[in-house]
Amino acid sequence: MSTAIPFVYHASYSQLALPRTHRFPTTKYQLLYQHAIAHQLLFEPSRHIPSAINIEALHDVHCPEYVNQFISGTLDHKAQRRIGFPWSKQLVNRTLHAVNGTVLCTQLALAQGFAVHLTGGYHHAHYDFGSGFCIFNDLIIAAKTAINSGGADKVLIFDCDVHQGDGTATLAQQYPDIVSCSIHCAQNFPSRKQHSDHDIDLNKGCSDPEYLEHIQQILPYLIRLHQPDLIIYDAGVDIHQDDDLGYFNISNQGILARDTQVISIAKSHNIPLAAVIGGGYSRNEAELTHRHSQLLIAANKVWLYK
Repeated sequence: MSTAIPFVYHASYSQLALPRTHRFPTTKYQLLYQHAIAHQLLFEPSRHIPSAINIEALHDVHCPEYVNQFISGTLDHKAQRRIGFPWSKQLVNRTLHAVNGTVLCTQLALAQGFAVHLTGGYHHAHYDFGSGFCIFNDLIIAAKTAINSGGADKVLIFDCDVHQGDGTATLAQQYPDIVSCSIHCAQNFPSRKQHSDHDIDLNKGCSDPEYLEHIQQILPYLIRLHQPDLIIYDAGVDIHQDDDLGYFNISNQGILARDTQVISIAKSHNIPLAAVIGGGYSRNEAELTHRHSQLLIAANKVWLYK
């Protein structure tokens, strides 16, 4: 083993009080962190704790009025309902740290080759509104920060969440140096799809072999075509066959194989990879933790060994 995996985690990620019936699994971040440390998939000395993001960095990508209304709690009820969370100071604190966590993750990846963020992937956040549990688009903000800082000339956002990254698609259109690719279920949320630079629409019931074949073909193609200096990988596990909000038929082994493929391809091309854990929805906390841990298993297997 060459070194431990650098990772980003803040306690606020799971410090969000929601109604008991709410479907968002806010505890999963803390449980994944604890599981990873207990099973030596991650090591505490390699943990990086993000600060809250600078408001100007949010204004740089999102509508300042929307940003300010969310932070002050003055968004109208319809806009807040579209996000899917009741407003609270906890939500603001969590959001500001989580978005900056992805920025920090990309900085670590550029410096060390690979890093993982134990939340992130808020790909339904648009310029002036949030949607689907996503408030600000951490993927675009992190990509733009990497480019502005001189760390990368071109960034590929490789989104494997089961839902199309519609907010990422629309925002990336403003930035020619950010390439968006979404591999998602055609029949799932959002009902109205946007145009990513590359969209791979797969049908309900997609199984391991079909899914993995697409991953194996599209990522090397995108690398050859765009020659990115950084890949931001949304490793959503809502592709799983038992996910509450997913319509695919992907197994735990399929998730591990996907994550292994993506990390292996990036490593073979010497491209830094920043991974966020993305979506995953289940009342069974242990099962959900196991699904997300496949990314860490793959990283330990591929990235840390020659």
